[in-house]
Amino acid sequence: MSSHPAAVQARAGISLQQQRARAAFWFLAPMLVMLAFVAAWPLLRSITLSFSNASADTIFNGNWDWAGWKNYVEARPRADGSIRWRGVLVDPKWWNAVWNTVRFSVMSVALETILGLLVALVLNAEFRGRALVRAAVLVPWAIPTIVSAKMWGWMLNDQYGIINDMLLQLHLIAQPIAWTARPDTAMIAVLIVDVWKTTPFMALLILAGLQMVPRDMYEAARLDGIHPMRVFWRVTLPLVRPAIMVAVIFRLLDALRIFDLIYVLTPRSEGTITMSVISFQNIREFGKYAEGSAQSSILFLIIAVFVVLYIWVGKVNLTGEGGR
Repeated sequence: MSSHPAAVQARAGISLQQQRARAAFWFLAPMLVMLAFVAAWPLLRSITLSFSNASADTIFNGNWDWAGWKNYVEARPRADGSIRWRGVLVDPKWWNAVWNTVRFSVMSVALETILGLLVALVLNAEFRGRALVRAAVLVPWAIPTIVSAKMWGWMLNDQYGIINDMLLQLHLIAQPIAWTARPDTAMIAVLIVDVWKTTPFMALLILAGLQMVPRDMYEAARLDGIHPMRVFWRVTLPLVRPAIMVAVIFRLLDALRIFDLIYVLTPRSEGTITMSVISFQNIREFGKYAEGSAQSSILFLIIAVFVVLYIWVGKVNLTGEGGR
């Protein structure tokens, strides 16, 4: 008794899908194992320590105890009957670091997205020497962050920095400015360095999206006499939006956990200290492993919330499905 051809094809399709899923799992298995060692285990370890009283004296011998939520928030009664709150969630220094991180992330990602889109549009055009220009644009991104931070630290120095010298010669300032030391200019200096270094990365990802746009659409628009700005808003931007979303989400993840640039360029500035820097200082410099781990866990939660919200909003804008 023979089976119906449609049923046979359906079973064959399911079997093929299962084989592909099984093959994909085995291809991904080495990466998943490595992620478990280099990401999942340290994260779980950090979350565990955030609920302990571990310090520099007890972290290595294991003589630390469970402390519950005390590192996050704890109410301690005073002798006069009032309540003294302590913990990361009521620490003004921590919330200052959170504000600095969010402010830096929003401003840097916004500037880099706009400038990266402009650079990508230029690099996507046809002109002589385009390959050389593309390679030159990527140089800032290829330089290690530590090297970039030290280089810009020298350039922004108020005594021998070339930036102050140029501004003085142009009569734009009356006296040298300590860009990385002054509270009102430290964040500006950090943003300048980060935008200079990371805009090429945004441009590269957006350029990849631009090159996927069919050329015949531009030819049709040109033949119809449509204004280039209208073509950009109605054709280019909607088609390249997925690439922009990918670029923004990658940059947002990096910006929220920014550490090396801040730590090298403005290590002691209250106006630029970020969540990663304050967590590092508590763990490595002050030996407060429990408090630093709690800050790291909150940082992970904040990044996860930002990513989920961004993906949901992006899905709504792209599909109009309300996030379904």
